[in-house]
Amino acid sequence: MTLRPPSPLLAPSLLSADFTRLGEELRFLEDSGAQVAHVDVMDGRFVPNITIGLPVVEALRKATALPLDCHLMIVEPLRYAADFVKAGADWVSIHQEADPHLHRTLAAIRQAGGKAGVVLNPATPVDTLVDLVGDFDFVLLMSVNPGFGGQSFIPRVLDKVRRLNALRAERGIPFFIEVDGGVGMKNAAELIRAGADCLVAGNAVFKAENPKAAVAGLLSEMAAGR
Repeated sequence: MTLRPPSPLLAPSLLSADFTRLGEELRFLEDSGAQVAHVDVMDGRFVPNITIGLPVVEALRKATALPLDCHLMIVEPLRYAADFVKAGADWVSIHQEADPHLHRTLAAIRQAGGKAGVVLNPATPVDTLVDLVGDFDFVLLMSVNPGFGGQSFIPRVLDKVRRLNALRAERGIPFFIEVDGGVGMKNAAELIRAGADCLVAGNAVFKAENPKAAVAGLLSEMAAGR
């Protein structure tokens, strides 16, 4: 029996979308075949950028039936994580590097009714999660340093995907693996082949000459990786 979801998921990042047309951008994602909407929440403290907060997530929830995948790049995530679920997030991920009480915050997300995820920056080892397997629903591996879109993929993250996939198999726990940063046509199949289940793509979708064709192309590459 496989521990992986039946098919790979594509989660285009709204960070690269037109913020004046978010409702239309969400409808585009629904029509294009993307399965998840990725929402980057930045506080200007954990990362050097500020994006959106709870009121915008509430508005996004009203505008789409797609799962909202909220990636919290914030300090003190315990203060806000459950509130994002209440605002409409289906998945909420928090940085291992930002939370000294990670177990407690993951439990709060699950108690609020969301899927709880842990995020690892490129320099953070997969081994930091060994004692938490079973307490999260997914792991988001950053393949760029968080804070800005449009960065280049860090190739060594592929090995982290493989190691995390091996940990999943060893423990027999069906969490899923998500990758965010520099994802595009050149590496989508390889990431899925290594063990990733969900890919976040920002510029590769929203800045493409033909965004709908870009989604189709990425989904095709991801399917080939399986």
